[in-house]
Amino acid sequence: MKKGILYGVGIGPGDPELITLKAVNIIRRVDVIFAPSSPKNTYSLALDIVAPYLRKDVEVIKLSFPMTKQKNILEDAWTKNAKTIMSYINNGKNGAFITLGDPLTYSTFGYIKRIIRKSYPDTVIKIVPGITSYHAAAAASGRILAESEESFVVISGAMGAKKLKEIIEHVDHAVMLKVYRKYREIIETISELGLMEDCVLVSKCGLEGEEIIEDLRKIKQTPPYLSLLIIDKKRKR
Repeated sequence: MKKGILYGVGIGPGDPELITLKAVNIIRRVDVIFAPSSPKNTYSLALDIVAPYLRKDVEVIKLSFPMTKQKNILEDAWTKNAKTIMSYINNGKNGAFITLGDPLTYSTFGYIKRIIRKSYPDTVIKIVPGITSYHAAAAASGRILAESEESFVVISGAMGAKKLKEIIEHVDHAVMLKVYRKYREIIETISELGLMEDCVLVSKCGLEGEEIIEDLRKIKQTPPYLSLLIIDKKRKR
């Protein structure tokens, strides 16, 4: 039996209208949709976003990914979910793994892709890029990410502000994703670096409850999970 094709499909930052035509066409064409979900309640934000484009007869498989830093637990989940995906692909079905933003930028799909490439090397994997959260946040806030000879960097705040300290003097502008968990530490570091006036926090961009906060001092509680910072470093806006 001829194997199916696995698509890694970026579905954008949250707004269903920010999904590319190519992504919609593939989502409508495949036999099965693989949707990452919460291990606590099987909820899938990705599935909600693509709901307007799903065929009524398409098979949907929710894949649970634990929110933990324990590498052995994560690797077990990646391996288990890769096997589940391949049970369909090996039976000739074409499948789309849908992921927020872009499949190759801070995405769970990257781990799945690596395992499948190693364990099932003859599998055809095709990537459909997606609009990233930071591009959507820049558009929503009107912040220019880079122009002329400027540079900007995208970093994760999941482990705190250490990386920001290391790179901020070497770039013109920065985007920090995943800022919710270590938010207080990150804000303290931004204050120490004298950058409080140069930041904007964007939360739940393109979703219900979207917030754009120019004055970080007004934030009294931990921001939502889907939050990021754009650091302008004193550019005129």
